[in-house]
Amino acid sequence: MIDKYLKILKRGDVVAFPTETVYGLGASALNPDAIKKVFQIKGRPADNPLIVHVSDLDMVYNFADDISPDTKELMDAFWPGPLTFVLPKKATVLDIITAGLDTVAIRMPDHKLALRLIRHAGPLVAPSANISGKPSPTRLDHVKNDLGVDFPVVDGGPCEIGLESTVIDMSAEPYTILRPGHITAKDLESILGKKVNITGSQEKEKPRSPGMKYSHYSPDATVRWMDQDEVPNNPYTMYLFPSSPPHIGSENANIKRYDNNFADFARDLYDRFRQADLQGFQELAIEKFENYDALLNRIQKAIG
Repeated sequence: MIDKYLKILKRGDVVAFPTETVYGLGASALNPDAIKKVFQIKGRPADNPLIVHVSDLDMVYNFADDISPDTKELMDAFWPGPLTFVLPKKATVLDIITAGLDTVAIRMPDHKLALRLIRHAGPLVAPSANISGKPSPTRLDHVKNDLGVDFPVVDGGPCEIGLESTVIDMSAEPYTILRPGHITAKDLESILGKKVNITGSQEKEKPRSPGMKYSHYSPDATVRWMDQDEVPNNPYTMYLFPSSPPHIGSENANIKRYDNNFADFARDLYDRFRQADLQGFQELAIEKFENYDALLNRIQKAIG
């Protein structure tokens, strides 16, 4: 199934492939010309660093200069999975990957097709397979809509998690979450036995991780939080309710309810963003909530 995609990667071209988080736009992490194509296809700013995707620890040692006992403990606990580590880089790591920083971001995805592809093609850079600034793709048709019907995509079906990985900076203590994701600070602290910080703002100069500097995840429709007493009766607005308020009617074309199932809401978020545009909605109004940092982060970035 993946043979034709391996040939594309090995000749220095780009392939989209599924992970448990979102679809990635893959190119060899050892080929600067291939990586340049990723930036060109996405329209991605050159100062936005990339994540290297690996399939085993041996690959990590080719990029990271130091793997501390704490880092190894978290890798053992959460890899393969939606956790990216920012680590001191080896001098041989291409500057185009790290945007000239002295650190490199690395993750091992939890998806059998992704791991098989990396195992045979070698380590891959793989930002989300969409046009920069638009919602990340969680289905094959999302990639095709952004990059064209003929773009090579390994079809892995819908992504299981639907939000990008947690990114933790392990290059210095105290360790800091640079981008929230499915794995939370509490999850990390339960393994480390020590406090993990969470960055509180965007980095305007040199971001240490994807998702820190630029607006992201935005549909063409306006995204906003709902007013407390707002009635969902505007036919040009898609309403998303993480809870199921008793005064709200049943789900229909412009009302989506999640019954406090935040995992389902996270999995659907980017798909809802894209549906809103395809169905001609002018805005998405989202009921306010407090208890899922990764979702809050992505929605707030979409609001801008």
